[in-house]
Amino acid sequence: MFIQVIKSKIHRVTVTEANLNYIGSITLDEDLMDAAGIVEGERVYIVDINNGERFDTYVIAGERASGVVCLNGAAARRVQPGDIVIIMSYGMMTPEEAREFRPRLVFPDTATNRLVE
Repeated sequence: MFIQVIKSKIHRVTVTEANLNYIGSITLDEDLMDAAGIVEGERVYIVDINNGERFDTYVIAGERASGVVCLNGAAARRVQPGDIVIIMSYGMMTPEEAREFRPRLVFPDTATNRLVE
């Protein structure tokens, strides 16, 4: 049997854009993706701290070191630029693997969405 376990989390980034007129997804700064171990096209869950919305979509790579966090398409209706969100990805593994697994947790600067040394 496999269980779904948190694989990575980008904790508290600021939405920079909400683009309704784009095919769905979230565009993320590639530095954030790399730090969290998230790949382009991967399914992610998003929690909006400001309004309590919870939804899922897939990732598109954004410009590296840009700080971009842009919700696209229908997801753009769930957030406002300036909202603080948490982005999470999950992986499937056996309970035995899950006991040893440690997720990647990323805590960027909320004001700039850039990695903190």
